[in-house]
Amino acid sequence: MTSVPTLSNTQARRLFLERHLLSGLEPGPGRGADLLSVIQRLGFVQLDSINTVARAHDLILFARRPSYRPRNLELLLERDRTIFEHWTHDAAVIPVDFRPHWTWKCDRDAALLRGRYKKWRQHEFEHLLDQIEARIAAEGPLCSADLERDTPRKSGGWWDWHPGKTALEYLWRCGRVSVTRRVAFRKYYDLSARVLPDQALRAPDCDIPDWACGGALDRLGFATPKELAAFWDVISLSEARAWVSDALRRGEVIEVDIESVDGSLRRSVARPDVIEAAASAASPTGRIRVLSPFDPALRDRARAERLFGFVYRIEVFVPEAKRRYGYYVFPLLEGDRLIGRIDMKADRAAGILRVTGLWPETGVQFGKARKARLESELTRVARFAGCQDVTFAPDWERAP
Repeated sequence: MTSVPTLSNTQARRLFLERHLLSGLEPGPGRGADLLSVIQRLGFVQLDSINTVARAHDLILFARRPSYRPRNLELLLERDRTIFEHWTHDAAVIPVDFRPHWTWKCDRDAALLRGRYKKWRQHEFEHLLDQIEARIAAEGPLCSADLERDTPRKSGGWWDWHPGKTALEYLWRCGRVSVTRRVAFRKYYDLSARVLPDQALRAPDCDIPDWACGGALDRLGFATPKELAAFWDVISLSEARAWVSDALRRGEVIEVDIESVDGSLRRSVARPDVIEAAASAASPTGRIRVLSPFDPALRDRARAERLFGFVYRIEVFVPEAKRRYGYYVFPLLEGDRLIGRIDMKADRAAGILRVTGLWPETGVQFGKARKARLESELTRVARFAGCQDVTFAPDWERAP
């Protein structure tokens, strides 16, 4: 019987971080073709509206390209049309070259969400679909606010969509309209044929599970069937399991045991050269980086806990009195370790990044040298957020 190779925890972390472009600081202007390459290598970048320091997608890209600026992403979407917005596990920007594979997801979403939206939103919206699509065809791009007068919401609550918004989101999720631009983060939709190139709207000429699982595995380095299915959220778990079985039989992947930070082993699959790839993975830079809570390296919280021993829960929806850390706390990466988390907010009116709390991980000391590296990174983040200075609350250094 062939023995199953093992990746040590250090090897696994370094390979994982290299695949997520968090090892060295690669040179690049963070715009145009270089920025598109970053998104292609990551697969997609999650979008989020919270802007306490910078929006999630902007901080994700800034952590990998310090010269990146938000306008650079807007140009890829609105002018170059080399990325598009749609859904993975959440809203994301995705290379337009991948859009044919989303015809599969759009078809599934069309069937799945029709019932879900009616249940969740507690109103009828289907009779509006053709009407809204015709209005967009005649008038050009529309946002949900343009439809609210004709289809008002019941309660006016933030999460209580009005029927027009529900219909618009449904048209987007099933591929009939696409996001053409954002204004103050508000999405404007146009007919997909007017937003995306013809080839992007054609059905793919490959096997979808093979593309999805192979692409996910190459971006993760190693994975379980569940992690492969969850990466793009385009295929089902049963389809990922079937792909793994077939790929093992064909010799395209091998089984490998991944050592967790506690020494336990987790059986995964990887490409046959995974041992060599892990051995040649670059040693991560010692520079401290502020990560978004939605960074792709942290999206799977359970995997981050296994690999790095880092337990992270976002507390946006936790009542203030019950929060352990803060509203929107940022993880800190140093080398191949997550060394702590920091609570801060950009006061753009005053031009100040206000740091209110730092919680080191157990066993991590913020001595003079490490604190200097942190302050250098905070200065870079402050400038990125449009601030000129960084201030620290009197009790900002907290116990682990």
